[in-house]
Amino acid sequence: MSEKTPIKTVMIIDDEEFDQRHYRRTLKHSGLVENVISCTYAQEALDHFRNPEASAVDLILLDINMPRMNGFEFLEAANTQLGPNFKDTPIVMLTTSHDPKDQEQASRYGSVKSYFNKPLIEEDIERIHTALFS
Repeated sequence: MSEKTPIKTVMIIDDEEFDQRHYRRTLKHSGLVENVISCTYAQEALDHFRNPEASAVDLILLDINMPRMNGFEFLEAANTQLGPNFKDTPIVMLTTSHDPKDQEQASRYGSVKSYFNKPLIEEDIERIHTALFS
């Protein structure tokens, strides 16, 4: 069996510090991710994408329920302000909500490739990796 190509850089956008630590640990343990960028607020992520010197992002793990700007507001702002380069970045929505309206709303965005309920586990990372590289 050949070695899997890792996802170079994953950005986590989540206001919960505990969740961020859990995701970093899970991503590292999976062996499928090289680098992780953490943003506590969606505005930090927008600022990252606006910075021409910032590293490229190959996958975004985006929490839906956040203060200041929620995940859907981030998607609207990013799609409006950042142009076609951002629209090609695959996004996985993360939530504790079991409201089917959230999943329906997430499916309206072409860049949203998956939708997972928290907590994200290693098997979810493997499914995401397979989806990105198949």
